[in-house]
Amino acid sequence: MYSTSYTAAPERPSGWFRRTEAWLDDRGKPAWIAAMILGFVLFWPLGLAILAYMIWSKRMFNRSACQGRNARNWEEMSRRRHHMFSAMRPSGNVAFDAYKAETLRRLEEEQEAFETFLQRLREAKDKQEFDAFMDDRARAARSTPPAAPQGDAPAPGAY
Repeated sequence: MYSTSYTAAPERPSGWFRRTEAWLDDRGKPAWIAAMILGFVLFWPLGLAILAYMIWSKRMFNRSACQGRNARNWEEMSRRRHHMFSAMRPSGNVAFDAYKAETLRRLEEEQEAFETFLQRLREAKDKQEFDAFMDDRARAARSTPPAAPQGDAPAPGAY
């Protein structure tokens, strides 16, 4: 009567080799290069095997084969850039464009006022910390007795 649909969990590679390969792919080409260098340091045939695998699987020279997380970040950045530039273009509706310009101007003024407020807050905190430091230093100077003069005076009973 009622059907429940479950989405299949993303298929994980089986075996340690496939898991390691997927892990390195997620981190991109720098991770593969680091693994290859580490392989050469630990045992040179291992480094050579990783290099051969990178060349054979086209991870070394193919730009899109081994981007992993970097590719997703690039796509996200591209999407954000597109939205940012499309927000700055006029829409064709004069009333909306005037409202948008006024709102952006007001937001910029509020941001500037907030940044000024934060700067004053930081300066007040810095002044408070400096005053507390100077008070502690003055209190410490008052509480320690003055040191005896270190001169050529003979020690008592030296005669």
